[in-house]
Order: sequence, then C-alpha cells, then structure tokens
Amino acid sequence: MSTLTYPEVGATRLGPLPRGYHHLHHRAPVGRGATDFATAGAAITEWRMHRASGARVEATAQRAEPGGSVRVSLGFGPLRLTAPCEVIWTVYGEDGRTGFGYGTLAGHPERGEECFVVDLADDGTVWFTVLAFSRPATWYARLGGPLVPLVQHWYARRLGRTLRRIVAAS
Repeated sequence: MSTLTYPEVGATRLGPLPRGYHHLHHRAPVGRGATDFATAGAAITEWRMHRASGARVEATAQRAEPGGSVRVSLGFGPLRLTAPCEVIWTVYGEDGRTGFGYGTLAGHPERGEECFVVDLADDGTVWFTVLAFSRPATWYARLGGPLVPLVQHWYARRLGRTLRRIVAAS
C-alpha cells in the first residue's frame, strides 16, 4: 500500500469533510430505475466514466477496489497533469449506492480525497455525486489559486454529463 498525502482518510465516505480544505459537492440526476443505476455504477467503478470524459486512466485493477492504484491524467503533451491516487473505499449496491473514493498519493498536484457515487432514490431517480476535499500540494496548484476550484467544479459537471450520456446510450 502506498502512503496517502493527507491524514483524514475515509472522510468522503463517513463525513464530515475536514476543515482547512476546499470542499467540492456536485450532484446531478443521470437516469431512472434499477437498470440505469446498474449501468451508471459500472461506468464509474470500471473507469469508463473518466475515460469517456477525456481523461487517461491507468489502474491496477479493472474495477475500483480498496488498495488499488489509479493514475488519472488530463491535458495534452507537456501540459498533461497526472494525478496518482489510491482507492480507499468502495460500495457496490449496498443501500442503493455504488461508487468509490480515492485519496491522493505523492506526485498529485493536490492533497485530499474524492469520491464518485451513484444513488438510487426512493422515487427511482439515479443521482450522481462527486464529493471532495483538497488543498494544493504543489507550487503550480498554489499558483492556480482560485482557478483550481473552478476547474474542479468544471470537471465534476463534465463527469456528470458524461455519465448521463453513457446511461442514455445503454
């Protein structure tokens, strides 16, 4: 197991999010019913959502499992940012939830944790949620200042739109 770069491991699963970090919470409907829930959950945990959004994903397992390593990268050529993470928790269908949380490893531009989960609500709506806490770990993330949270929100919304398309196409 690698060394995570922050002490509040598991806070995206259990809450509350720790103080001293930027918090991100994005929630969007992506479908309806058990079939859409299963499709969305598989797309999240098998890395398809991230890949379909334009990210490169290198993972040690075909689906999210605790202890698995993941490298997500965005950008082009020398402007590509790589974010090494470790999956720290998963949930597969329990209580109408499927998803995972991962934490940052050395080399990630931020320190913190992020989770990607779908929930099947009582009314049949399938909700996608991104929940994260982070703070800069590198000089260039600090230099980005207030732009970094804007980019994080943009990416969370992009993931939601991507997941909605995956579900609609199934």
